[in-house]
Amino acid sequence: LILPQAVLDAPEHGCLNIHASLLPRWRGAAPIHRAIMAGDPETGICIMQMEAGLDTGPVLLRKATAIGAEETTAQLHDRLSEMGAALIVDALSRLAELTPEVQPEAGVTYAEKIDKGEAQINWTRPAAEVDRQIRGLSPFPGAWCEIEGQRVKLLASKLAEGQGAPGEVLDDNLTIACGSGAVQLLRLQRAGKSAQDPEVFLRGYPVSKGCRL
Repeated sequence: LILPQAVLDAPEHGCLNIHASLLPRWRGAAPIHRAIMAGDPETGICIMQMEAGLDTGPVLLRKATAIGAEETTAQLHDRLSEMGAALIVDALSRLAELTPEVQPEAGVTYAEKIDKGEAQINWTRPAAEVDRQIRGLSPFPGAWCEIEGQRVKLLASKLAEGQGAPGEVLDDNLTIACGSGAVQLLRLQRAGKSAQDPEVFLRGYPVSKGCRL
């Protein structure tokens, strides 16, 4: 919901928002997902003055943080939540002395809402893109593929060594070949089951080396 101008004008110092990106990059609904999926090396928190536009207001404070090589949206969300809580307290305590910084026109990107149609894995893509898709869509909606005819959510991964036909299982540790390179699956979830580490998953649902996902 975009707040009407009357509401935005009601407080003496206007309305402030905690936004989980380094504006003007990733304005919009899903900045954490999109930053990971795009392969951004860093993201952060902006405390911004709210305007009628979508995340267009001047920035009062910003703080950057590196995105971990194996970090999921859930993990990054929790870190940014803590950063945002600390930064808004800082902003409120120094509100009178902070100078709003107008967002530049250059570098504007929009973080569109995540569509469930983005979740199916295409193993012909490069490993880096598949890995970012898995981590960026974890935990919701959860990237997925079919393993032996059953849909399985993939909730964590990392880049791995190996080559093979796209979707080929390369070893007994769930290393999967992509269009180029490979990824190792670190967290999986079958329908009706809890999320599991690879060794637990494989005990209940064996996946043979050489099979194709």
